[in-house]
Amino acid sequence: MSSDSKTRVVTTYRLREMKARGEKISMLTSYDYSMARIVDGAGVDVILVGDSAANVMAGYETTVPITLDQMIYHARSVTRAVKRALVVVDMPFGTYQGDPKVALASAVRIMKESEADALKLEGGEEILESVERILSAGIPVMGHLGLTPQSIHKYGTYSVRAKEEAEAEKLVRDARLLEKAGCFGIVLEKIPAALASRVASELEIPVIGIGAGGGVDGQVLVVHDMLGINNGFSPRFLRRYADLYAQMTDGVSRYIEDVKSGDFPNEKEQY
Repeated sequence: MSSDSKTRVVTTYRLREMKARGEKISMLTSYDYSMARIVDGAGVDVILVGDSAANVMAGYETTVPITLDQMIYHARSVTRAVKRALVVVDMPFGTYQGDPKVALASAVRIMKESEADALKLEGGEEILESVERILSAGIPVMGHLGLTPQSIHKYGTYSVRAKEEAEAEKLVRDARLLEKAGCFGIVLEKIPAALASRVASELEIPVIGIGAGGGVDGQVLVVHDMLGINNGFSPRFLRRYADLYAQMTDGVSRYIEDVKSGDFPNEKEQY
């Protein structure tokens, strides 16, 4: 990566430029200041303040319980740290489905109170009115199709979506509708690689995959998963780039030993 591409601030327009020239887009989640500072400093293009905070930060089984106030708290923590990446915030369950006026009010709150760059919403045709209402206020929107974790109670499983032809065609149709409405990008989660490649080739906006193969314009992972902090989650699409669970456990264990033995603090570590 050139020094220019590491320092230039990422915008929705730049992501489209990256797709046009075939440069892959890197995207990771962050939920707090310290992690976001590391991820941004390393040069990631997009930081997603995901509603996956419900899982990795709060220990919930699903993403459904996390509230608007909690998402704003996480987003505000992240934006304080970020100097380069585009910061996208998930709108939590219940803040945009059904009523476009509620969707706009929720979106405005997130943008004003967190100073994020864009929002992400799950779903296609069913939420199109809300997407259009938010976009009409000048707020950038990223779509999310395929496995949509907020709908887990509807599907009852986290298995691969859009394997059947009817669901695959609906996904393609939804992707086109989101692009036409004005979304700047779409996340495709846990769908067949061939279908994801088709969507990426048919759309002009960037398509980011998670468990959607290599034929898309970029990739996103949950940072706690790819760094091995969360060691109890091992889907096929996950590659671990570190084993921080083991390293952190070792560090904490050695600290405890040193405190118990009286080795910490030593004379140099006192005033």
